[in-house]
Amino acid sequence: MYMEILNKVFLGNRVLDYLISFGVLLFGFLAIKIVALVIIKRLKEISKRTTTTLDDFFMDVIDRIGVPLLFLAVLYASIKILTFHPYLEKGMNYLGLGVLIYFVSRLAIMFITYGFTVYLTKRGEDASLERSFQGILVVVKGIVWAGAVIFFMDNLGFKISAIIAGLGIGGVAVALAAQSILKDLFSYFSIIFDRPFKVGDFIIIGDFMGTVEYLGIKTTRLRSLGGEQVIFSNTDLTDSRVRNYKLMEKRRVVFKLGVTYQTSLQQLKEIPKVIEKIIKNTKDTAFDRAHFFSYGDFSLIFEIVYYVIGPDYNKYMDIQQEINFTIKEEFEKCGIEFAYPTQTLYVQKAG
Repeated sequence: MYMEILNKVFLGNRVLDYLISFGVLLFGFLAIKIVALVIIKRLKEISKRTTTTLDDFFMDVIDRIGVPLLFLAVLYASIKILTFHPYLEKGMNYLGLGVLIYFVSRLAIMFITYGFTVYLTKRGEDASLERSFQGILVVVKGIVWAGAVIFFMDNLGFKISAIIAGLGIGGVAVALAAQSILKDLFSYFSIIFDRPFKVGDFIIIGDFMGTVEYLGIKTTRLRSLGGEQVIFSNTDLTDSRVRNYKLMEKRRVVFKLGVTYQTSLQQLKEIPKVIEKIIKNTKDTAFDRAHFFSYGDFSLIFEIVYYVIGPDYNKYMDIQQEINFTIKEEFEKCGIEFAYPTQTLYVQKAG
């Protein structure tokens, strides 16, 4: 009697076949659940105690991709035990392919995201760089999902190559129209990965200068010293010579001063020593040289060179101001006078 019930056919399958399919599904789900609760949980605890992030990433992949995929694989295997109408079976095959492509695409995105995360970690904490990578990730995800859809449609029987060929002329027109946009996009990638500057850096491009305020896919914006915003296309920046003062370790300073022709030779010889002592006693400076440079039209000119440690412009101006004050003070003590434009008029008395 039991055999008759088991061999009874219902919707093209025996009752026994349904029981076997359900048994495979139940046993498979239980096995995966046990593995997830015991082995995977144990591996997660071990990975948390390690210093590397690679094992944490793989455990995340197993948890988010591996386990769900195993559940779906067991479900698919249990269904394949049964016999269905050819059209329904074909539809299930396509559904299985779609699910597989979906998980493979997610896996690819996870690997790309992890690569970006490792790169950001090596670069250090940089909010602007992180925002830029978020924009790049959106583009990359779009490309991955577009490729997945094309692959799936091609397996469904759509002639993707014919469609692409048919759109070839239109594609060329669009590519020509979008040429400048694409150039700026590739320039953006070059700026992001090569890092000639970043948000917050003070840079000079030709006659323009300012602090980088925004770095976008199409344009980069500077805030000039005058307060206005200067906008450049990314291509303009990569094609130009950019001077980045934020990366400057020390600033070379050259300035000149003139004293009167009435200054004695002994005083002239003392001036380089006085200036050297002043600069060396000033914090965050490195003295280079001080020389009697030339004979001017109305002054004896000295040229002084020194370095300010650090890129900050305000710091440089504070130091230069302090040096100027001290030079004025020391010259007054030594009786040395600064020169200024003068003109002597000789009048000859007619006799």
